[in-house]
Amino acid sequence: MKTTVFTDLHIKLGAKMEPFAGYNMPVQYEGIIVEHNNVRQKVGVFDVSHMGEFYVRGPKAFALVQKLTTNNVAALTDGKVQYTTMPNGKGGIVDDMLVYRISEQEYLLVPNAANIDKDWAWASSHAREMGMEVGKELYNASDETSQLAVQGPLALKAMQKLTDTPIEDMEYYTFKKLTFAGVENVILSTTGYTGAGGCEIYFPNAAGLKIWEAVFEAGKEFGIMPCGLGCRDTLRLEMGFCLYGHEITDETSPLEAGLGWITKFVDGNDFIDREYMEKLKAEGLKRKLVGFEMIDRGIPRPGYEICDAEGHVLGHVCSGAPSPSTGKNIGTGYVPTAFSKADSEIYVKVREKLLKAQVVKFPFYKG
Repeated sequence: MKTTVFTDLHIKLGAKMEPFAGYNMPVQYEGIIVEHNNVRQKVGVFDVSHMGEFYVRGPKAFALVQKLTTNNVAALTDGKVQYTTMPNGKGGIVDDMLVYRISEQEYLLVPNAANIDKDWAWASSHAREMGMEVGKELYNASDETSQLAVQGPLALKAMQKLTDTPIEDMEYYTFKKLTFAGVENVILSTTGYTGAGGCEIYFPNAAGLKIWEAVFEAGKEFGIMPCGLGCRDTLRLEMGFCLYGHEITDETSPLEAGLGWITKFVDGNDFIDREYMEKLKAEGLKRKLVGFEMIDRGIPRPGYEICDAEGHVLGHVCSGAPSPSTGKNIGTGYVPTAFSKADSEIYVKVREKLLKAQVVKFPFYKG
């Protein structure tokens, strides 16, 4: 099992550890609800060093990223970040990821941990087709890069103490290269997976422990605490953010997943599967991803059947959990379009019982 530079620290701090995407990762420290609420109200730190980092460089960098991803990379300027999906050539999704524009000829792609090898193989095959040098113009820096997600409304205020570069007024989905905690060329971006504000910080593995200590020292007065993957999941679910392997897979289209806003049918954006997705949009979707709140008492777990009032199966739960911020049991799932409107009544089968639920608009937590 792989480790991050922080693994020993997590164990020393008493974290509950579990395998995730081939890594030994912390699921919780003090508890999911405590950590969840701390991120919503103050500041929490996630070790996300298991995420991938691919650099795309050279005169063909833009063309490759534009082909591989559904969002319009041409809309990016230096210092901007984009959320996007990578289509698989069969109408589904290889992965969802972030694209950072460092310069006109350099981009950083940040894929999900579980998909690094698959994404690398996919990107490499297309880079070779374009005559790019894999290992140089397309470079996998995943194993040499660490990343911390410092999330919460007080995160930027706390992190400002560690850099002379102004970061508190940074726009959402932008980044800066800066000196942070005495470490040069750190990337700090106002991105994250919690909907609580904050930043994500990229740095070489060798600087990991130095940065961890500085982050927690700077955040002490703001009530900072380490957080595990457990509350990362409840935080993102409350915002209706997709998780690969749950809401999106090789079998789901970005349009069905409600990701039409990052699927741009503009001139010059000839991404893989564009023709298929335009046809899908024109013909109308047969199913859609929805969020729902339980009316009857019960927790919708991934894989449970979603049914109509007569018990006919409509789909399956993608994600589901008690929501600490709303006090409700919430979930996501694909249903036929006829059942996708807000306030539609659906049922979740829990231990052979049909429990009533109601379709609601994302996000579940309105802040």
